[in-house]
Amino acid sequence: MTIETNWIVFPEGETQEIPGPLRMGQLVDLNGRPLPLPLPTARMIAYRVVGIRRKDERGSLDSFHKVELVPAFELAEYC
Repeated sequence: MTIETNWIVFPEGETQEIPGPLRMGQLVDLNGRPLPLPLPTARMIAYRVVGIRRKDERGSLDSFHKVELVPAFELAEYC
């Protein structure tokens, strides 16, 4: 039996467990949940997934999703 765990890695290096896997380029909120498009406003804190690393050990599979902060002027394109 393998236990799968997903993590979000913030630019500062902090990690937080998230409920499910993410895709490259996906926009997420502070809790690692995907943001629905189109966005209601550009005045929000959003991150973009820029890298995914998987760590496979005996009995566990950890996926680390590295994110970067998306500036407001880029978020305006998604509104």
